[in-house]
Amino acid sequence: MSKISPEHLARGAYVYVRQSTADQLRHNHESRRRQYALADRARTLGWSEVVVIDDDLGVSAGGVARPGFERLLAAICGGQVGAVVSIEASRLARNGRDWHTLLEFCALVGCVIVDEDGVYDPRSVNDRLLLGMKGTMSEMELSLLRQRSVEALKLKAARGDLHTTVAIGYVRSEGDRIELDADLRIREAIAAVFTRFALAGSVRQVLLWFRQERIELPAAVYDDGRRTVVWRLPVYNTVLKILTNPVYAGAYAFGRTETRVRIEAGRKRVVRGHRRAQEHWQVLIQEHHEGYIDWDHYEHNQRVIADNTNMRGNMARGALRRGEALLAGLLRCAHCGRKLHVAYSGADGDTARYHCKGAAINHGSPQACISFGSLRVDEAVSREVLIALRPIGVQAALHAIEQRADDDDAKRRQLELALEQARFEAARAQRQFDVVDPGNRLVAAELERRWNERLAEISRREAEIEALQALTRPALSPDQHADLMAMGADLPRAWSHPAAGNEVRKRILRCVIREIVARIAETRIELVIHWQGGDHTELSVVKNRVGQHRWTTDVEVQTLIAQLARQLNDGTIASLLNRLGHQTAKGHTWTEMRVRSFRGDHRIAVYKAGEREARGELTLEQAADALGTSKMTVLRMIGAGSLPGTQACKGAPWVIKAIDVQRPEIRAAVATPARGPLPDDPRQFPLDIQ
Repeated sequence: MSKISPEHLARGAYVYVRQSTADQLRHNHESRRRQYALADRARTLGWSEVVVIDDDLGVSAGGVARPGFERLLAAICGGQVGAVVSIEASRLARNGRDWHTLLEFCALVGCVIVDEDGVYDPRSVNDRLLLGMKGTMSEMELSLLRQRSVEALKLKAARGDLHTTVAIGYVRSEGDRIELDADLRIREAIAAVFTRFALAGSVRQVLLWFRQERIELPAAVYDDGRRTVVWRLPVYNTVLKILTNPVYAGAYAFGRTETRVRIEAGRKRVVRGHRRAQEHWQVLIQEHHEGYIDWDHYEHNQRVIADNTNMRGNMARGALRRGEALLAGLLRCAHCGRKLHVAYSGADGDTARYHCKGAAINHGSPQACISFGSLRVDEAVSREVLIALRPIGVQAALHAIEQRADDDDAKRRQLELALEQARFEAARAQRQFDVVDPGNRLVAAELERRWNERLAEISRREAEIEALQALTRPALSPDQHADLMAMGADLPRAWSHPAAGNEVRKRILRCVIREIVARIAETRIELVIHWQGGDHTELSVVKNRVGQHRWTTDVEVQTLIAQLARQLNDGTIASLLNRLGHQTAKGHTWTEMRVRSFRGDHRIAVYKAGEREARGELTLEQAADALGTSKMTVLRMIGAGSLPGTQACKGAPWVIKAIDVQRPEIRAAVATPARGPLPDDPRQFPLDIQ
């Protein structure tokens, strides 16, 4: 060969071996043998040093990083390669960039390229043209193969006959169709997921229930193309995939995900599995096969799951959260369109307040768009919901009774099916053990071990059923049944019942309300309730004034404290209020500290000694001393109206003006006691005792 010089032979011959996929590695053995045989051809051509690079077995050449190919390029640049040997151009590269990079490097260092057809020198114009055409044909061949296979897949998918894998709960049937699995345990386990989600309304709550009750779900495991079903406790993704897969709604869907290509570190990176919106699915055939739920039920589940997703933007309501605020996630600001947040305050952290933080977060605004307390709004919306639900109250009570029974039966049914399957497995293991030759101890020992494992599984399942029966709640008594029906007829009582927690109330609100738009109009909160059915209701709720809250002292007590503070100290005021039966806003008795705190909040000055005297006011005792008479005499004069006097309340000190006590007629009346009226009986007469 004139193209092979001693300089080429002085360097090594590098044989590049590659197969594109792992499936080719398992099945296309002849192709791999042909490529390894190229090492003998290189020795025949005169090379004594032959290096085989097979690092890229099972790696595609469609732009994916190939460590073996990079190792080959590094050796070429290092001047170690005299010939690159490959079965054909497609094994070295499937795209023009890699192919022409290889040709440029080989031309720079004087390296030839060898395949089954001949030897090529990249420095030769004719050979360079021929090698370029081979690379172009290789790239074109890959494009044609890919295009044909993709179009064939699309045509088959358009008919609903393309099934790469079959979801658990279904099996393949004749004619590339799928049908429900004949295993009753599998079918009922899948159905239990949808039933539980309809009750809980949350993927996580469904998961927690299955794991708490130790109920296993089926999963498909593939080994050498053979599918087996295993039972294990579910994880979150297991439940989520069942609830979001349209195949369980009897629909065939294709193209739910897409492949995206981006450049990373100068190389093409293919990322698969990006989800598409439903309107962008390539194929969707409803009523394609028998489903576990209908399509309307499936779409409802997707809306519930989407609404439960937190941190998904302003259009999602978010999952139920702990807290006293009933309308969290439902309120939207009418001014900016953003969702309202909830803030808790108070000593126990149970005082909720709704506020819009969108402008503050996005634009740095110093204050929220709107802000209002939760108590009155929650009560108003709850009242409207109870009015709307009143006609179905009895049906809800009956549904609650049925649900209580269903909850008890769900786990029992799954355990009974598991026990039945365990007994079948044990019976089959026994039959296998019985037919084996007892003398063949190697086989008999293994079959005996399997039989014992199946028997142990039966014992475990029976123990679980017995434990469940011991914990089964008794049926509702007639009195409990009557109480539940009464609550169904009286929804407000059921709503405020201690057993109905906030989580239940929030779930009810979300079932009937889509969202609530709120805006502030002067002293009122204007609400528009958008119901799930499409109707809407307008509400107007009075907004608390600044500083006003639900713990407000009666106006009568406020006025009384303001008056008493001008006469008594805080401790005496507290004692007087307690004697009169007055309480604080929270229902507590009055103490000196509480009176002092009340005065501070309402800016009422503290009583100072000598304050009454400075205003020219006397108490009852002081007026009696000034007149030189008894307190009873002064009281009679006040009662007769001759001496003006005021009293803030019963038991409070009398306030008498000092100037009134000094009037001449008052002093004369005290100096000359008035005789009492003559009796009506003429036989009686007064006695003048000197």
